[in-house]
Amino acid sequence: MDKKKTIHRRKKLAMSKTQYAYEYISTKILDGVYGPGQRIIIDQIAKELGTSTIPIREAIRNLESDGLIQYKPYSGAIVSAINETEYIEILSVISVLEGYAAALSARKFSSQDIEELQQLNTQMHEALEDFQLDLFNQLNRKFHSIIYEKCENDFLLEEIRQSQQRLDRIRSSIFTLVPGRTRQSIEEHNTIIHLLKEKAPLFQIEEEIRQHRINTIIAFKEQMKSRS
Repeated sequence: MDKKKTIHRRKKLAMSKTQYAYEYISTKILDGVYGPGQRIIIDQIAKELGTSTIPIREAIRNLESDGLIQYKPYSGAIVSAINETEYIEILSVISVLEGYAAALSARKFSSQDIEELQQLNTQMHEALEDFQLDLFNQLNRKFHSIIYEKCENDFLLEEIRQSQQRLDRIRSSIFTLVPGRTRQSIEEHNTIIHLLKEKAPLFQIEEEIRQHRINTIIAFKEQMKSRS
């Protein structure tokens, strides 16, 4: 049996049917398999998972609360569209603010902080291998907050947090609809960790973290272009 099927079977045993359906559908959405505006066919998913339609409907209600799915008259449940312009604008602002905050924080990192970042990145890789995108996103947010939270500039921190909250309301994941971006992000995290560990010039750290966010914008634009 192939690795993916084995993992899915183990997860299904450990979760309730609704939880498993939620993970299954959200993974398809966040990996770009189900694109914006695509109809979610409940009977088909129930057949794929070998269950009744009841847990699928419950999972869809939860996904609707999370903003990943919306109901439209005569169409039923569809994958939510994304406000592309606002998404790009907010992420562009975050790239600048976070890069600057990281530069202010960089010299305050201890060896324990570096080790924590390394552990988080390893856990992100494991979460991705196990198709746990919710966990991946939680770990990613924690990674980024550690990068900038030592800047000791309350106004800057508040601006970053508010911008991130606005981004989350558009879509629950910054990797939405950008297949492969998650793995690239882990590699870029390794570069950031190396720069912090080696006490690289502050401008280089700032530039790397800013580019890390910009790379998501570039990948997002390319994905949107390919779907048009």
